[in-house]
Amino acid sequence: MALTFPPQAELGTKLPPFSLLSVFGEKYSQADFQNQKPLVIMFICNHCPYVKAVEDRLIDLACDLKKQDIHVIGICSNDSTSNSQDSLENLKNRAVEKNYSFTYLHDPDQSAARAFGAVCTPDFFVYDSVGLLQYRGRLDDSWKDAAKLQKRELFEAVQLLLKNETPSSNQHPSMGCNLKWKRS
Repeated sequence: MALTFPPQAELGTKLPPFSLLSVFGEKYSQADFQNQKPLVIMFICNHCPYVKAVEDRLIDLACDLKKQDIHVIGICSNDSTSNSQDSLENLKNRAVEKNYSFTYLHDPDQSAARAFGAVCTPDFFVYDSVGLLQYRGRLDDSWKDAAKLQKRELFEAVQLLLKNETPSSNQHPSMGCNLKWKRS
């Protein structure tokens, strides 16, 4: 598992179109989540230790934002042949076991990961009410130890967007395991 950091964000880029099935078999596209409010998209998986370290905080984030009618979407784009924990069945089982408070989508052909430019798990994208990227940073300031958490950076970025304010462009990148790409 190679530690990977996303490239510097190209803020202002448009939300890419996508059409994916959830881990429960429902079909979703970006239009299903556009409600004139910010949209949070996170590329995650089951096996990554970086995702596991923040998993409960991801669930809390989605719960907190749901109260504000903000959609949070998790997408797993990993090639499951590289790790069976990322198979569709195991993604579904994990979502049920942890009672995920967000929509969890499966990207088996990796088209969504390519369209977004996702490179690691977790990799976070926050779009404003008109679908422009305004935040591509880390979840918070303490990925490894929730007890040392002082700043919920992604949550705070969404709160600014709700007030029609723009988050600072000085964003700390997320970090995690590289996406497991299919071999051609």
